[in-house]
Amino acid sequence: MLWFVVWSVLVVGSCVGGFFLLRHVYRSGKALLLALEELSDVLDRLDRQVTALAGTIGTVPVPVELEDAGPARARMALAQAARAARLTRRAERHEAAYRRWWSFVR
Repeated sequence: MLWFVVWSVLVVGSCVGGFFLLRHVYRSGKALLLALEELSDVLDRLDRQVTALAGTIGTVPVPVELEDAGPARARMALAQAARAARLTRRAERHEAAYRRWWSFVR
């Protein structure tokens, strides 16, 4: 009779342990599938960005005409305007980050 109780406890304990193991594997697999889905979305966005940027690879530099400085000055003005716009956007991002950081401190 004692061995029956011992073996019964062992079988029930194994079934309970198996249940928890299978539950853990199921939840881990579900989390893995969600992570793979997110990875697929990120790779799709990356592919779109690479495709958009691929058009700029084959551009040929324009030779500078030294006798006429007007086009060179126009290109320089465009480059300076783009640089100023990037600087403004960067300053706005930094200001937003500083405001966010100060909201945590105060």
